[in-house]
Amino acid sequence: MSDVGKDAIRQAWDGVVATARRTETDGLVVGTSGNVSARVGDLVLVTPSGVPYDRLGPEDAVGVDLEGRQVMGDMVPTSELPLHLAVHRHTDAAAVVHTHAVHATAVSTLVPEVPLVHYAAAVLGGPVRTAAYARYGTRELADNMLAALRGRTGCLLQNHGTVTYGKTLDEAYDRTAQLEWMCRLWLTASSVPGLSPTLLTPAQLRDVQDALEGYGQPG
Repeated sequence: MSDVGKDAIRQAWDGVVATARRTETDGLVVGTSGNVSARVGDLVLVTPSGVPYDRLGPEDAVGVDLEGRQVMGDMVPTSELPLHLAVHRHTDAAAVVHTHAVHATAVSTLVPEVPLVHYAAAVLGGPVRTAAYARYGTRELADNMLAALRGRTGCLLQNHGTVTYGKTLDEAYDRTAQLEWMCRLWLTASSVPGLSPTLLTPAQLRDVQDALEGYGQPG
């Protein structure tokens, strides 16, 4: 492995650990629930199973190939490895974040799709779907998730949590935060007795998606 390769892997692992700690700090997970991964070439770096994030250091890097064979580290990879690998194999993701965010998980028990209560749905590619329930760590869950992710960069997992991905760890995390915020917004608006939230139409959402193509700084 070249020095450049080692540097890239070290930097990616530092990002995985920092992002995992951020999910805990921001209240999106409790304890060691949730997990994070980042892809460097054909190597997928993942958080290990059952290890508190504040105990992870540079020497604890865990890596697998795209078939799930462990090629780096001594600790056991996250139990949600099939979920992460499914995203990395079937999308252009360079990073995946899975959480048990409270409001998003609550919404996953209520609806098959997050209602269009805010145009933030455009950041995730459109109305966010809820993947059908399957036990954690299973291929069935990974398959259900992929179906819910079609044309999207995030989804809910029924009675479980969230999955988002991006081309960077920051992008994947920001999409998780947007999804949790949007679910919290819908739950808050829906809690007012006698009133129902106004929802955006598909046409209004498409208008936002078009506008977002020119959003932010050039380049």
